[in-house]
Amino acid sequence: MQNFGSVGIVGAGLIGSGWAARCLARNIDVVAYDPSPSGERIIRSHIKNAWPALEKLGFDPDSSGKFTYVNDLSALCSRVEFIQESAPDSLKIKNELHRELDSLTHPDVIIASSSSGLLPTDIQAGTIHPERVVIGHPFNPVYILPLVEIVRGNRTSEEAAIGAARFYEKIGMYPLMVKKEVDGYISDRLQEALWREALHMVADGVASTKDIDDAIVYGPGLRLAIMGVCLTFHLAGGEQGMKHMLEQFGPALQLPWTHLKAPELTETLTDRMVAGTEAQAEGHSVKELERLRDNCLIEILEVLDKYNYGAGTTNFKASK
Repeated sequence: MQNFGSVGIVGAGLIGSGWAARCLARNIDVVAYDPSPSGERIIRSHIKNAWPALEKLGFDPDSSGKFTYVNDLSALCSRVEFIQESAPDSLKIKNELHRELDSLTHPDVIIASSSSGLLPTDIQAGTIHPERVVIGHPFNPVYILPLVEIVRGNRTSEEAAIGAARFYEKIGMYPLMVKKEVDGYISDRLQEALWREALHMVADGVASTKDIDDAIVYGPGLRLAIMGVCLTFHLAGGEQGMKHMLEQFGPALQLPWTHLKAPELTETLTDRMVAGTEAQAEGHSVKELERLRDNCLIEILEVLDKYNYGAGTTNFKASK
């Protein structure tokens, strides 16, 4: 059984960097690679930006794992016990990359993809050892949010899925095994439905980007952080729970309250989305907003931890 003392991070973007920061904080050595000439600068910058949040969670940078950046993929594959691939979500790119990773890595090493919607069966096609390829879909910021969706392809072994779950638990995550391979998995399908409806309302002039965000931030978003969708609606049914809720509000499912098909992304709609979110940012840089988001997320997790509920039951703190 592998100890997972070292992990290979392939891809230096926000997601790959988030994985690196999370692993380093938990004293796991990280070997990183990106084909971009600026890959090392980018990943080190992202890790640096994540550390204030990790220190707030009690992690000590002086006792973190060792970070190594390599310029050759074979150098990464020869020295790690687990690989987390976070390349762009293009099937062509992932197919080529996984064939290369597969040829360079010992067959016992699990190769997980951070894909946010591609099917693992398609990603593992063409590899010699497809049984060790699995989806490990995280959520930004990876170094704070605990959820990771594990999805098996039709040739992924149960051992690989269980092994991936062991690794993710070791780094304080909540592995959710998706029961059936499906495009977009679970969480992104839910997020996509909300996103499409938001785009329709902006396109139709029903609401601004700020109106839409306020409608979540000041209302249902607060409940969703605690109990999700289904349990929240169970409470909406009163003492009879979900049964009464469905009896009372079920007929509304036949009303034209939503548009599931995405609207055309016209130049006008794009301009409205860009202008709206820029106004909401109020001159703050993305890095400043990331730090604000991180601090708020940590305090929400701490409240849930106080009540030993939901995401607060995960090992998100160094002291737990």
